[in-house]
Amino acid sequence: MAVSVRDVAAAAGVSVGTVSNVLNRPERVSARTVARVQRAIQELGFVRNDAARQLRAGRSRSIGLIVPDIGNPFFAEVARGAEDRAADAGMTVLLGNSDEREDRQEAHLELFREQRVNGVLLTPASEALDGVRRFAAGGMPVVLVDREAEDEVFPSVSVDDVEGGRLAAAHLLAAGRRRLAYVCGPRSVRQVADRLEGARAAMAEHPTATLEVIEQTALTVLQGRAAGAGIARRPAGERPDAVFAANDLLAVGLLQAFRGGTGIRVPDDIAMVGYDDIDFASAMVVSLSSVHQPARLLGWTGVDLLLKELDGVEHERRVRFRPELVARESSARSGKR
Repeated sequence: MAVSVRDVAAAAGVSVGTVSNVLNRPERVSARTVARVQRAIQELGFVRNDAARQLRAGRSRSIGLIVPDIGNPFFAEVARGAEDRAADAGMTVLLGNSDEREDRQEAHLELFREQRVNGVLLTPASEALDGVRRFAAGGMPVVLVDREAEDEVFPSVSVDDVEGGRLAAAHLLAAGRRRLAYVCGPRSVRQVADRLEGARAAMAEHPTATLEVIEQTALTVLQGRAAGAGIARRPAGERPDAVFAANDLLAVGLLQAFRGGTGIRVPDDIAMVGYDDIDFASAMVVSLSSVHQPARLLGWTGVDLLLKELDGVEHERRVRFRPELVARESSARSGKR
């Protein structure tokens, strides 16, 4: 039979109200009494009924986080940052993976509503935010992460992806490359489109340079391999001499394809730049140049904005960080040029 609060109170020789204060408001109880109650809890093996506490309080000690691909190390780092800030506030983070599908996103939002989370951090599965607006209209605060809302209805924390795309293309152009390819996922994804816009802005300063867009179905290693295999099948003179990949997972797939007996040398034949600067970008056989995003800081700041929303504190509605280009072997100047 489960141990109750009454059992703990009897074992500690205090009232049920005192046990409740120790669990929820320990600052109201003397240190000696807190120690006595905690000793009784440990000896009896008491586990609090958090579901019942949530019903009484109307809120849990949790924050929801929904990302499009938890298999992407970038979003794993975002989640770590969110957990760090939530832990500072005595909260936990519940994680949902939308797999870039609106139906899964809405299912997670409904589940978080049922769990009475304090609020939700969301990297939207698509440009459409109508379902998110309906969810927030029910009184649940939402903060966008790695995305901005055009009308600033939601607070947001993001990185300037247009600038990131410009940095990547400008770096390759400065290395003397003139036939660039942008390998990306669907252009309906805001980040993909913004990075392309930035790359085109850099290209505009070099009228003789060309930019080819190679659009894949997803931002994954497998789709990077497929794009790389397609490039490798072309005659050498028809290949790009540089590739900007919309994220590091695509770049990893491209590197794998080029090293698979194609004779393509990176960076001699094709220079490469990825995006996100995930941990193993620097650990590849040919270390990957990449546009760095402060992933952990995005998660940390998202929770911080959410806490300020909950407390009714004035805060910046839109936080935008600047990316940085981290140059490594994959984009080094070729000795033959």
